[in-house]
Amino acid sequence: MAKAEAPVEQKPTGFLERLGLLDSTMIVAGSMIGSGIFIVSADITRRVGSPGLLLLVWVITGLLTIAAALSYAELAAMMPRAGGVYVYLREAYSPLWGFLYGWTFFLVVQGGALAAVSVAFAVYFDVLVPDADMGTSWIIAPINLSADYAISLSWQQLVAILVLMTLTVINLRGIRLVSLFQNAFTFTKTLSLAGLILVCIIGYNSDAIAQNFGDFWTPRGVSTIRPDFEFIPAVSAASGAFGLVVALAAAQVGSLFSSDGWYYITFTAGEVKNPRRNIPISLVAGTVLVITLYLLINLGYLITLPISEIQAADSDRVATAAVTRLVGGVGAAVMAIAIMISTFGTNIGTILGGARVFYTMACDGLFFRSCGTLNSRRVPGVALILQCVWASLLVLPRTRSRDEAGVYLTDAATGAERYGNLYGSLLDYVVTAILIFFVLTIIGVFVLRVKRPDAERPYKAWGYPVLPALYVITASAIIVVLVIYKTQTTWPGLLIVMTGFPVYFLWRRINRDKVA
Repeated sequence: MAKAEAPVEQKPTGFLERLGLLDSTMIVAGSMIGSGIFIVSADITRRVGSPGLLLLVWVITGLLTIAAALSYAELAAMMPRAGGVYVYLREAYSPLWGFLYGWTFFLVVQGGALAAVSVAFAVYFDVLVPDADMGTSWIIAPINLSADYAISLSWQQLVAILVLMTLTVINLRGIRLVSLFQNAFTFTKTLSLAGLILVCIIGYNSDAIAQNFGDFWTPRGVSTIRPDFEFIPAVSAASGAFGLVVALAAAQVGSLFSSDGWYYITFTAGEVKNPRRNIPISLVAGTVLVITLYLLINLGYLITLPISEIQAADSDRVATAAVTRLVGGVGAAVMAIAIMISTFGTNIGTILGGARVFYTMACDGLFFRSCGTLNSRRVPGVALILQCVWASLLVLPRTRSRDEAGVYLTDAATGAERYGNLYGSLLDYVVTAILIFFVLTIIGVFVLRVKRPDAERPYKAWGYPVLPALYVITASAIIVVLVIYKTQTTWPGLLIVMTGFPVYFLWRRINRDKVA
C-alpha cells in the first residue's frame, strides 16, 4: 500500500523532547500573563460596581480556569501529542469537530490574539518615545474601504509586525532557544507582577481602603447592560439578583480573556519530556500561580485606588493609575516597560503553540500540506511563517469608529477621523464560540471515559465527575447570557465557525488519501 494512502501520524522522532517540567510550567504561566491584567479590571468594575464583586469575578474566573486545567490534564496525559484541543475534539467526537476548532483558531483566535498583543507592545513602546505619536504617524494613511472598514500602516503597526517577525525567527531557531526566552521573560514578568503587588502594599492608600472595604458589596457607578432585542429588559448589577448574575457573566469576558492561554502547553506535547507526568503538573501549577497573582493584584488596586478611580482609569490602564499614584510621573514609563516585557513574553509561547495545531491538522490532511513538515531545527517552519504572515495581515485592517447615532468619531485636536482595530472586533466575536469549544472539550472527558474505558490514563481529572460537570454548567450559563445580551457580538463568531463546514468537506475531498 502506498504510504500516502494512510493517515499521516506524528513520528516519535519528529519533534525534539526538550521541555522539562519547569519549561512547561513557564509556558503555561507565560502564555497567560499578557496585558489584560493591567487593563480589564476597569471595565469589570463598571459592570459589577463594587470591590467585593470585582474580586468575585476573578475568583469565578480562577475556579473555572483551574477546573478546566484539571480536566485538560487528563486528556493531555492520555494523548500526549502535538495539537492539544484539536486532538482531544477529534478523538472525542470526530475529525469535523477538531477541524472546526482548528479553523476558528487559525482564522481568528490565534491570529487575532497575536495581532492584539503585538499592537499592545507597540502602544506602550510609544509611551517611551516622547512626542512620537506613532499611532497616527502614517507610512500609509488610512484608506477607507467601506462605511465600516479601512486599511492603514502606521509606525505603531509596523512595530507590531516587526515584533511578530522577530518572535517567529526565534521560534524557527528551535525549541531550546524558545524555552530559554520563554523562561527568562516569564520569570521577569512574574517578578514584575510580584513587584506591583508589593508596591501597592507598601504605598497603600488609607482613603481607598476606607471607601472600598467600608462598603464592600454595594454596586455603584455601574453601566447598564442593554440586550440587542427590545423584548428583553436592560439590566445592571444594581437592578436585583437577575441583573447581578447577568453582570457577573458579562464581566467574565475580560477576566477569562486575561486568563487565556494556559492550555498552549498541550499544543506542544510532542516536545515535552515525560509528557504524561509533566503536562498535568505544569497545567495545574501554572494556572494556580497566575490566578493567585491576579487576585493579589486586584487586591493591590483596591488598597491603592477608590473604586470610582478604577472605573474611570484613563484608557482603562488601572495598573498605570495605581503606580503613578504611588511613584509619581515615572509610573507610566515603569508600567510601559513592564507591559512590553509581558506582551513580548506572551507572544513567544503563543507563536510556539499555535503552529503545532496547524502542523497536526496538516498531518491529518485538513490544512495546507506544507505545514505538516518540520525544518532542520525540528520545528514546523512553514506553519510558523504562515501564522506570522496571517497575524501581520490582521494588524493592517481598521474599523471606522462611530458614536451611537452613527456619526464618525474625530480627534478633537486635529479633526482627523478615529479608527479602531479589526482584530479587536474579531476577538469579541469569537469569545462565545471559544467558550463552546472549551465546554465541548470538558464534555470530551466524559465521552472518552465511555468510548475508551480501558485507555491508559496516567492522570485522572481531580474531582471527576463533579468538578468537570460544574465547569460545564457554569460556562454554559455564561454562554447563554452572552447569546441573549451580547447577540451582535455572538452571531458573527458562530458564523465564522460555520464557515468551517464547507472548508472541511473541501479539504477532505482534496486529501482523500490522508483524512481518516
